[in-house]
Amino acid sequence: MESIEILAPAGGFESVIAAVRSGADAVYVGEKRFSARSSAHNFDADELKRAVAYCHIHGVKLYVTLNTIVFDDEFGQLAEAITLAAEADADALIVQNMGVARLAREIAPDLPLHASTQMSVHTPAGVRALYEMGFKRVVLSREMSREEIAECAKIPIELEVFVHGALCMSVSGQCYFSAMLGSRSGNRGACAQTCRLPFSVQGQKNGHALSLRDNSLIPRLDELQKIGVYSAKIEGRMKRPEYVAAAVRACREQRDFGFITDATAEMLRGVFSRTGFTDGYFSGRIDKEMFGTRTKGDVVSADEKLLSSIRAGYRDEVRDVDITASFSAQVGEPAEFTVTDGALVVTKKTEMNCETAQKVALSEEKCRAQLTKTGGTAYRVTGLKTDLGDNLSLPLSALNKLRRSALEELDAARSVRHGYKINPPKDFGFKPYRRKSTAQRARVTGTKLGAAFKELDLVFAPLFADVRELERLKNEGFCVGVEIPRGMFGRESGIIAQLKRVRAIGIDHALCGNIGAVYLAKQEGFTIHGGFGLNLVNTYDLLWAEEYGIADVELSFELTFARINRLGGSIPRGIISYGHLPVMLCRACPNKSAGISCKSCKNQSKMTDRKGKQFPLRCDGGCAEVLNCVPLFIAEEEISSLSTDFNIWRFSVENYVEKVERITDFNRFSMLKDDFTRGLYRRGVE
Repeated sequence: MESIEILAPAGGFESVIAAVRSGADAVYVGEKRFSARSSAHNFDADELKRAVAYCHIHGVKLYVTLNTIVFDDEFGQLAEAITLAAEADADALIVQNMGVARLAREIAPDLPLHASTQMSVHTPAGVRALYEMGFKRVVLSREMSREEIAECAKIPIELEVFVHGALCMSVSGQCYFSAMLGSRSGNRGACAQTCRLPFSVQGQKNGHALSLRDNSLIPRLDELQKIGVYSAKIEGRMKRPEYVAAAVRACREQRDFGFITDATAEMLRGVFSRTGFTDGYFSGRIDKEMFGTRTKGDVVSADEKLLSSIRAGYRDEVRDVDITASFSAQVGEPAEFTVTDGALVVTKKTEMNCETAQKVALSEEKCRAQLTKTGGTAYRVTGLKTDLGDNLSLPLSALNKLRRSALEELDAARSVRHGYKINPPKDFGFKPYRRKSTAQRARVTGTKLGAAFKELDLVFAPLFADVRELERLKNEGFCVGVEIPRGMFGRESGIIAQLKRVRAIGIDHALCGNIGAVYLAKQEGFTIHGGFGLNLVNTYDLLWAEEYGIADVELSFELTFARINRLGGSIPRGIISYGHLPVMLCRACPNKSAGISCKSCKNQSKMTDRKGKQFPLRCDGGCAEVLNCVPLFIAEEEISSLSTDFNIWRFSVENYVEKVERITDFNRFSMLKDDFTRGLYRRGVE
């Protein structure tokens, strides 16, 4: 295997320069409109072409992120963005959204696709699903352990792992906190970083229960390479160029020499940290030590003296491309200069003929001095052959012009690696879907259910509920399915075994909130119901879901009613109409920030914000969900105006479900007793 790729972030062109000159093997940048870091500078068409050219000249790859959810009314702009990336000759697109991937394949079928960490892929099943769909690379979730990454590395696809930078508290792609509180969607690149605000658990004072230290696995690069990881990714498109340079430099030292110098380590800590770094997920130590905030000391450490010293390391152009050259000059003929990088060959001739020298003839020393001057370019001349006629004259200005024009042409040739075929986009005038049925479903957290649930089309119980209890519900007339946990870290074999047990008692419906769950349920012969965690928001998403064999889908609750009614496709779809919506899916439970153990929690904890609002925490044994402080409620008259086939009540904290005898009685209980929200269905997201 080749050395692990060092992949650097760039929010603007200065960061591209910092990354390349510091030794990055690849750079990833954001497209102006559809990037998960929308507050970064990001790149328009001209800037993108310039960045790709600069990287390619230096032998560095450039990947473009289009890693947000995209709505139908944005497909024209999306098609333009995909086309621009292909025209700029980017080396890959990084996508979150299956609809984006589908459209990219239509427009630029040869442009490689990387699955963003926003796809929440954290199991071998998820990786295999994307491999079979033709993705070239998967960017794994940051919450994975060494052993979990190693299992995924057995699948013949490139794996990319974050090795340095910020850790989101939530699994990427599964955070709706910023959206629910202020309509700024993390899935749209507009996250307001709600998690960095004060949140306390169980009497904690001035807590920051959602703020993790920055991740750093740079000292583990050798381990990652041995596991089979292809790319070591640095987080930070929002950060300054000096941070990019310091992180790349640290990665290069570790990879190439096996250690990081003290000076570089100090530089990396100083330029940005949150009370130091953590490798808790990778090493399996998920505890209080993972949590941290950005202190005054962290801020002032990045002073001008430090930043200036970092800039000095990438101030000058780096000559990292070896070329050889030959020069021939004879009296009465144009001089000829040829350069090659070993693959490309460029030959240029002077506009004038060489003349007989009247005074001083052109010497080989003068010739070499002028033709090997490559400062300010990417090139270093490692060999020059000359063939000079006797007593000839050629102005030094002509030699300089010859060298410049040859290197400029070599630049142009090195800039384009692929030359993708680009197809014009199709018409996006989708025929709106019309409902085929009306049904009521529920998702519950236990198996003690009132008789009212027998009236529902489907009731999804936890996959790991007692199989005897699931069988009892089935035998008593409940239409039962199971919900596969959204957080499947390290649990795949157990999930497969439990699916087999459930299937054996005749239960064959599964609610699947991530691509790994879909793959396993499909493998075990279940009828697949796509959950909200798949973030299905556009018609191309729905076309993919139908083609992949999903029976019906919960639409993302980041969609407005108006957008729902404009969706096309023919797959049945529904919405969550009641419940404390999960606003985060966390592998590091917020309780860990206060050192609270699972035994003392008893799965009844709440987290309190600075305004006194309480957010329930619920654990399924693998991950914790942070639930919204108030439930969502959508009335029947609003649902009746939607082009949807079902709505689902999502019960998580309610203690009355076993008492309800008739479906019409639900509103008599606490469904409407306290405050509630209509969520994002009316106000939408940025």
